[in-house]
Amino acid sequence: MHDPVAFRSLHRARFHAEPAVFAAPGRVNLIGEHTDYAEGFVMPAAIDFATLAGVSPRTDGKIAIYSENYGEERSFEAAALPAQANHHWSDYPIGVVKVLAGEGHRIPGFSLSLWSDVPLSAGLSSSAALVVSTALAVESLTGASYPGPVVARLCQRAENEFVGANCGIMDQFVSANGAQDHALLLDCRDLSFRLAPIPPHVALVIANTMVKHSVAGGGYKSRRAEVEAACAVIARHRPGVKFLRDATLDDLDKWGREMEPKSLMRARHIISENLRTVAASEALLRGDLEELGRLMAEAHASYSRDFEASCVEADAMVELAQDLPGLIGARLTGGGFGGCTVNLVEQAQAAAFSEALGARYTAQFGMVPQIYICHASGGAHRLD
Repeated sequence: MHDPVAFRSLHRARFHAEPAVFAAPGRVNLIGEHTDYAEGFVMPAAIDFATLAGVSPRTDGKIAIYSENYGEERSFEAAALPAQANHHWSDYPIGVVKVLAGEGHRIPGFSLSLWSDVPLSAGLSSSAALVVSTALAVESLTGASYPGPVVARLCQRAENEFVGANCGIMDQFVSANGAQDHALLLDCRDLSFRLAPIPPHVALVIANTMVKHSVAGGGYKSRRAEVEAACAVIARHRPGVKFLRDATLDDLDKWGREMEPKSLMRARHIISENLRTVAASEALLRGDLEELGRLMAEAHASYSRDFEASCVEADAMVELAQDLPGLIGARLTGGGFGGCTVNLVEQAQAAAFSEALGARYTAQFGMVPQIYICHASGGAHRLD
C-alpha cells in the first residue's frame, strides 16, 4: 500500500489542509461464482492492495476531487451535484456523495485526494475500493457512522444507481468488512457472514491471463437469463423456490428434462457451487487445505464446463499451475470469459511459483501475465 505519510503530504501540497486518511482494500473471490444473484453464497477475501482517500473540509461550498493515479482534479458544487453520470472516474466518488445526500445528510464542501494500487481491469475490484474509501471519508465530515454492512449496501447503490454498473454486493461487502488473514463467507440473501481463517503460511497468488473476451457483456446477460429460466421450471413444481439458492440437485434430477439444455447446465453449476462454497469455508475452519484445493478444482471444472464462462487461456493458466511446488488450489475467479485465476500457494514457494507460472504461460501464449502475490487483508478503516 502507498505510504500514508507521502499521501498526506500530497494532499497538503494540493489543498493546503491536513487530511483525515482512510483505506479500503480490493478483493479476490476464492470460490462462489455467479451465485450472488441466486441469493447464494460467495467466499471472497480482501487483499493487501488498497485505495487511500484523504479528506479535509472546505469553506467555499465546493467539492474538489483529485486522483493521483489519473493526475486529474474535478470540481463540483456541494449544493448542486450532477444529476447523472459523466462516464468519468469521478462518477464513483460523486455517486457515493449523492447516495449519502439522499440518506438525508447535509454534504459540506470538501477536498478529496485519491490514490490506489489496486490493479485496474484485473478483476480485483478497484471500483469497490474506491467507493468504500470515499464513503468512509465523506461520512467523517457528515457525522454519520454506519456499520460495515450498511456502508457496503450504500456503496453498491452508488455503483448501481449513479454509475450504472450492474454489480452485486460482494465486492463492496468484503472491502468494508474483510478481516486480516481471513476469508469471508457471505450469505447474499440476508448479508449475514462468517469469517474463516487463512493460515499465515498461505499466499494468494493472482494471475491475470491478460485476456477479456468480448463475449463477457452478452455472456453475463444470457447466463443470468438461463439461470432464471431454470429456476422458473423448478418453481412450477415447488412454488417456494424463488431463487436457485433454494433448489437442490435432486430437483434437477426430477425436472431437469423440462429445461433447455443450457439452463440445466447453468443450474447445475449454481446449485453445486453453493454447496462447494459452504464446504470450502468449513474446510478452512478445520484447517483442511487439501479439501479446499479439491473444492477449488471442482469449482473451476464446473465454471468451465457447466457455466461455460472460462476460456482457453484461463483453463490453461489453471492447468499450468497444477504440478508446480506449493500449490494448494487454483481456479478462475471473477465474472469469467478471461480475467484472473486465484491460486492458494505455500508462502515459502509463492515467488518461485509465480515466476514458473508466468514463464509457462508466456511460452504457451506469447503473453506476459501480470501476477500478484497477495495476502488476506483487513477491511476499510481510518489510518491514524
